[in-house]
Amino acid sequence: MLVNLKNIHYTLGGTPLIENANFAVDTQDRIGLVGRNGSGKSTLLKIISGILNADTGEKFIQPGTSIQYLEQEPKLSKYKNLLDYVCSELHETQQYYRAKILLNVLNLSGDEKPQSLSGGEIKRCALAKALAPKPDLLLLDEPTNHLDLPAIEWLEEELNSLPSAMIIISHDRFFLEKITRKILWLDRGKTQLLNQRFSQFEQWKENFLEQELMDNHKLDRQIAREEDWVRYGVTARRKRNVRRMAELQELRKTRQEIIKNPMMTAMQANQGGISGKIVIDAKQISKSFSEKTIVKNLNLRILRNDRLGIIGPNGIGKSTLLKLLIGQEQPDSGEVKLGSNLEFNYLDQNRNFLDPMKTLAQTLSNDGGEYVHIGTQRKHVIGYMKEFMFRPEQAKTPIHVLSGGEKARVLIARALAKSSNIMVMDEPTNDLDLETLDLLQDFLSTYAGTVIIISHDRDFLDKVATSILVPEKDGKWIEYAGGYSDMMRLRKNSDPFEVIKEINSAKDNANDKTEKAKAKKLSFKDQYELNLLPKKIQTLEKEMAVLTQLLSDNSLYTRDPQQFQIYTEQLNKKHQDHHELEEKWFELELKREELERN
Repeated sequence: MLVNLKNIHYTLGGTPLIENANFAVDTQDRIGLVGRNGSGKSTLLKIISGILNADTGEKFIQPGTSIQYLEQEPKLSKYKNLLDYVCSELHETQQYYRAKILLNVLNLSGDEKPQSLSGGEIKRCALAKALAPKPDLLLLDEPTNHLDLPAIEWLEEELNSLPSAMIIISHDRFFLEKITRKILWLDRGKTQLLNQRFSQFEQWKENFLEQELMDNHKLDRQIAREEDWVRYGVTARRKRNVRRMAELQELRKTRQEIIKNPMMTAMQANQGGISGKIVIDAKQISKSFSEKTIVKNLNLRILRNDRLGIIGPNGIGKSTLLKLLIGQEQPDSGEVKLGSNLEFNYLDQNRNFLDPMKTLAQTLSNDGGEYVHIGTQRKHVIGYMKEFMFRPEQAKTPIHVLSGGEKARVLIARALAKSSNIMVMDEPTNDLDLETLDLLQDFLSTYAGTVIIISHDRDFLDKVATSILVPEKDGKWIEYAGGYSDMMRLRKNSDPFEVIKEINSAKDNANDKTEKAKAKKLSFKDQYELNLLPKKIQTLEKEMAVLTQLLSDNSLYTRDPQQFQIYTEQLNKKHQDHHELEEKWFELELKREELERN
């Protein structure tokens, strides 16, 4: 055993952050540490590394264990160059050689000055520092943030080749599935361990929360019984049973702990008007800077409701291409025609739209007032903050003191409050926790407009994108139908230039052969919806089962007729939704079978 934590407690600003955390790390363990933004994941890594000390609890580290900690935002300012930073904790000649090799593999010379680096370069340098000594235990906090796909794939191979034990915080589902073998869930200050890979985690968590909901209902009834005893039993005996009163206080405390965990349940956008059918039509566009060609002779048509994902190595020109497509920059040659009635909503990866000195409430309100307008709804800014898991006391908090995940949520909340029919996002998934990422995916999949996304998150692209734009050499860009996994299959099994010809022909309705082939299967939008429907139906069935169980309590109507009515209305609504989803699934299945028969 390398590490053993028992009953770890840590308080931040007077508020308990970690309560009763317990887990152990054995040699060669690969543990994914997951939980909501602000749940204390980074704090837990800092306690293990020794940067922070727990308030109470026991921490055992096997004597002689070497630990390397990759911070989410590494600090390099005090070092003269990158090699100086990477080698600052190395003690062996072999490790120095390995440090230089790692820097070279990560496209860094080591001579670069920290002040001139991009976020991706800082992250790559910090990775070289953490990996160079091959420690017994690696603590990695969001190691894929700011990395492009080639770097992420290299990192996966490198980590799998190491004998080190690892604890990894990441929102990248592909990465967690490939690297980790156990999942440690930090939820409301407590740890829960799943001895399986990440692919099993989300169903396990759903079952856990469903059971908790049932237990909470039993707890509510127990509290009601105890309160009844307090009102009548104590008075009748004219003396207090100290033990039973203490138990009631513990029950209330437990209930308070349960309800203190706010959750985002949905995202809603301020929807703009309907755009024209053709949103962006780029014809033979080219753009170069000095001797570097960003794009050459690109033809690309984006239609209403398309979801285009753009991927590629850092520095290839993805952000420049995005600005060309939305008209923020002009091509050297060719033309970009923008469709009619477009209302853009642009989320910059550098978060330049956030004024660091403004408060959270000022940033979220449309005009600095007290209200936010979402569609036809007018919401108080405090209520809108709560929807994105911010506490009312954070209203006057300046933006610059928020964590990376909190800033990401602010940016999304601010974007959804703006009227739009085309959502443009440059690396929107950085710093988001898995729950918020799920909600963003669901929102974008049903957004009544067009979406263009730059992202290195493969799972995110699989769930959102209807096509992927990929750079080739000499400024060529190729569009592949489907998500990231579809693109990878197409690149392996066919000539990418032939694929793009087929896609363009289908869009122009000019190639009968391609149209016939396309007609034999569902559209990507219909196929995506068909794949998603069984999960939605299953979720509804579980929610209906819970409500049915709650309504089976014969005393509920007598005790609380208003709550009984609420549960009844909720159950009726879910039955209706369930029926509609099943009808839609049946309709799409029939359509799919008919197309395949023809």
